[in-house]
Amino acid sequence: MWKRISLRGRIYLILTALVFVTFIGALVTVWYTYMMEGLLTNMVHRNVAAFQAAEALGTALVNQKGFVSYYLMDGNPDWLRQLGEYRQIFKERLKEVRSLAETEQQEKAVDRIEIEYNQYVAGKDQVITYYRTGQMEEGAELHKKVRTSFFETLELCENYKTLHKQRIDLAMDKSHAEARELRITAGVAILSVIALAALLAFVLVKQILGPVRRLALAVDGEGGVSRSGDEVKALGRSVRGLIENIGQTQDELEKSREHLLQAEKMAMVGKLAAGVAHSIRNPLTSVKMRLFSLGRTLDLSPTHKEDFGVISEEIGHIDTIVQNFLEFSRPPKLKIQKVSPSEVVDLVIQLLEHRLESYEVDIEVHRKQALPEIQVDPEQLKEVLVNLIVNACEAMDGGGSIAIHEEESFVQPMGEAVVIRLSDNGPGIPESIREKVFEPFFTTKEEGSGLGLSIAVRIVEEHGGKMDLLSEEGQGSTFRITLPINPDKT
Repeated sequence: MWKRISLRGRIYLILTALVFVTFIGALVTVWYTYMMEGLLTNMVHRNVAAFQAAEALGTALVNQKGFVSYYLMDGNPDWLRQLGEYRQIFKERLKEVRSLAETEQQEKAVDRIEIEYNQYVAGKDQVITYYRTGQMEEGAELHKKVRTSFFETLELCENYKTLHKQRIDLAMDKSHAEARELRITAGVAILSVIALAALLAFVLVKQILGPVRRLALAVDGEGGVSRSGDEVKALGRSVRGLIENIGQTQDELEKSREHLLQAEKMAMVGKLAAGVAHSIRNPLTSVKMRLFSLGRTLDLSPTHKEDFGVISEEIGHIDTIVQNFLEFSRPPKLKIQKVSPSEVVDLVIQLLEHRLESYEVDIEVHRKQALPEIQVDPEQLKEVLVNLIVNACEAMDGGGSIAIHEEESFVQPMGEAVVIRLSDNGPGIPESIREKVFEPFFTTKEEGSGLGLSIAVRIVEEHGGKMDLLSEEGQGSTFRITLPINPDKT
């Protein structure tokens, strides 16, 4: 029968038995705790309360002793008044004791106390009467007999206390007996669990670990099983090694493919750069020189001078783009200066003022204070910001708004850093192309070269920083530039 059950079925069967035995043991323990709680509660609320009431009854009786003698000595009626108060207390305690009586034996004991006490009170009242009427000898004789009645009543109260003490002891003996039974049950459950655990261990070792060891010895060519003695660990290491080898091979193939594509793009850039240098830079230089000559010869108004300045700066900007385009295939030559990125942001906004108006785009800068000065190439950083702002304006065809947030932050692993976030309320970037926007020559524009964002990313990375994109389709885009304050520590 056992051999017909599958390995999985055997393990499940043993585990079920383990869980069942443990569950039953837990139920028995919980049941016993509730039973003990009820037993102790009953003992505390009934027997202990009755014991305390009986003790209070005896105390109330003892407190009545001596008042008649005091009255006899000085004739002060206050002694009799106090005696009456203690008698009332005794009656209240007797009533409480009667309410707590549960058995016929207890009720009979209370009745005997009451009868004896009433005889004691009647005799003492007669003693008081004798003393008041001057019958001193009769009062003294009866007083001796009343004392005997007092001690008999007190003995009955003590017997009643002993009766409840016996009930408490009986409850404790019962709880000890049940505890012994629970310990026996728990011992049996523990032995059962040990036996089932031993059976489970046998199944695991014989039918699981053994085959796993043989498989590990066959797979692990380094002898890891013999060294560690852990078959599962050795097999897992071997399998992970195979998976890592496959993953490394796939990564190398992917990198080779990317390098090949990059090499083809670089070759295209080289050919395109030569044409750009010949076809664009020379005409731009000529236009800039003519513009400079006109600016010196013409009598211009302040507005026109400002326009000439903006045109000249834009021509310089185009020249910088051409230069970046030519140097795309080689690392940029940074001209590091110590400058605040906030100054570069303000300069870019001033430079693009007319272009922003033409696009009907509003721009706002949110900063608590100017960013600290860091080691940066201001022209290259300006190129990055101009590229991002112009791209945002073109994406928000028909107007919109751009928000630039500046802040200092601690970023791992570069440490203290400045963060510039440029957000627009345009259409956003679809998820399908979000991972490609930083790739060279990838563009969604009909006349775009696809180099702007890839150049911007490389410039930021050359400064020891990084640039991220946060975008949801239909909810705008946010480009985040992070630059280290102390680049030597990164």
